[in-house]
Amino acid sequence: MKLIDMRSDTVTKPTPEMLAAMASAEVGDDVFREDPTVNRLQEIAAERMGKEEGLFVASGTMGNLLATLSICQRGDEVLMGDLGHTFLFEGGGISALGGVFAHTLRNQPDGSLLIKDIEGAIRPDDVHHPRSRMLIVENTHNRCGGVVLSKAYTEEAAEVGHKHGLHVHMDGARIFNAAVKSGVAAVELVSTVDSVTFCLSKGLCAPVGSVLCGSRDFIARARRVRKMLGGGMRQAGVLAAAGIIAIEKMSERLGEDHVRATRIAEGLSTIPGVNFDLGFQQTNMVFFSLDETIGLSTTEFIQILAGKGIKIGVTGERKFRIVTHYWIDDEAVDFALAQMREVLST
Repeated sequence: MKLIDMRSDTVTKPTPEMLAAMASAEVGDDVFREDPTVNRLQEIAAERMGKEEGLFVASGTMGNLLATLSICQRGDEVLMGDLGHTFLFEGGGISALGGVFAHTLRNQPDGSLLIKDIEGAIRPDDVHHPRSRMLIVENTHNRCGGVVLSKAYTEEAAEVGHKHGLHVHMDGARIFNAAVKSGVAAVELVSTVDSVTFCLSKGLCAPVGSVLCGSRDFIARARRVRKMLGGGMRQAGVLAAAGIIAIEKMSERLGEDHVRATRIAEGLSTIPGVNFDLGFQQTNMVFFSLDETIGLSTTEFIQILAGKGIKIGVTGERKFRIVTHYWIDDEAVDFALAQMREVLST
């Protein structure tokens, strides 16, 4: 039985071209900054993001953590969305490891934070308050449905942050998905933020890694913190080789994933009892729920699909997420839709 794993795009495996590049990668000691393949990856990433330098890190979580610890001192605070990845899914690292306070603002359905909320959350210079030092935005926004923040919104949010002396960081794990959907180059989407993290894994299929990009001074601080956290990966060119292909080639094909996600969303929309609480799909994520007219529990639905070789994500009681990626082709979409239609219509 062929497994159709649509729980997330984190389940992607490296392509044959990546494996070949990894096997032949020229390597050195990256802690000494002597790995030529890592150096090349960082240069390519920085150029794509329009920043001075890049830093290869183990994960997007590490990239966001390094960004925070490079800017904030203990007792400082970071403004972020209450549905943001840093708040929900990064283990509380900024607080546990940095003593940094997460000041959450309500995410809007489109993934944004209201500008008035950002302005209202920035603390006055008063010894009674933590210092507001940083603002994090997310693009695409995972928990709001894989939605895209517009260039105009990011510019407005960054302008407010900068006016008050905040460092503006973007969790751009899927920034290339945002670029494809919006028709605006990634470098333009991040042009007004001070730093950005993007993933080489997920839809780009590299086996591991992200890149944190920003100014030369910022990356120098982040490099020191990376070492403190055990993130110096020595002969990491073996991994960076896959990352180069991820940026240069895999980022160009993400529209195919969006098309297949649209097909899934459209197919599910024809099934009575299926709802789209977060709105219709924008990129490679489809969030849906089952109403009470469908007599299946969350566990039953997942188990039945698993028995047919289909895995999807669970985001809550009777709430689910499907994510398309390189390893989900048209045949897989057709089969999965047919099986879900059969299961949900009986």
